[in-house]
Amino acid sequence: MAKAVVEFIGTFFLIFTVGMTVKTPDAAALAPLAIGSALMVMVYAGGHFSGGHYNPAVTLGVTLRGKCTWGDAIAYWIAQFAAAAAAAGAVLFIKGTGTPAPGPAAAGTTYNVAAWFLGEFLFTFALVYVVLNAATAKGTEGNSFYGLAIGFTVVVGAFAIGPVSGGAFNPAVGLGAFLMGLADPTHLIVYLLADFAGGAVAALLFLALNMGGDRP
Repeated sequence: MAKAVVEFIGTFFLIFTVGMTVKTPDAAALAPLAIGSALMVMVYAGGHFSGGHYNPAVTLGVTLRGKCTWGDAIAYWIAQFAAAAAAAGAVLFIKGTGTPAPGPAAAGTTYNVAAWFLGEFLFTFALVYVVLNAATAKGTEGNSFYGLAIGFTVVVGAFAIGPVSGGAFNPAVGLGAFLMGLADPTHLIVYLLADFAGGAVAALLFLALNMGGDRP
C-alpha cells in the first residue's frame, strides 16, 4: 500500500504537469522540459521507495523482468490510473476557473482564489515531499542529487502553476513578493495558508509512509 501511494503521487504530478503546461499557452513551448523535470524529481523522491515507475508500461516491463511481483504490479496499476484521473480532474477544475484578463489578448488569463490555493498547495506539497525523500530519508542518505531534485521541483511548479497562482511555494517568498508590490493581500493570504498546509501534509504523509523506521 505504501509503495502504491508513492506511485500515485509521482504519477499524479507527472500527469498534472502535462495537463497544466500543454493547456497553458505561455508554458506550452517549454512543456517537454517541465514534463521531463516532473518525472525526474518524482523518480528522485520515490525511486528508492517504489522504484519510481509512474507508468503502467514500465511496471509491466519491470514485472516481466522479475523485479516486481504481480501483486505489487496490480496495486501500482490501480494507483497509476487513479492518479491519472485525479490529475485530469484537478487540471479541468483549475482551467475551468480561468477567465480572459481585461485588456489585450497578451494579458493572459486570470484564475480564482480556489485555483490559486489548489496550485500553491499541490506544488508546496510536492516541494516538501521531494525535500524529505531526497534529502532526509534513510534510503537516499548521502546522495549528491538532492539540490538538483529540489531546484527542479520549483522549475516544474513554475511552469505548471506559475501562470495561475504566481508560483511562490514558500511563505517567505510570498511575503517578499507582497512587500515588493508583486502580490496583492489576497495572494499573500493564499501563500501563507496553502504553502504551510502543503508542507504540513507532506510531512505527515512522509511520517505515515515511514512508520516503524525509514523504508529502503
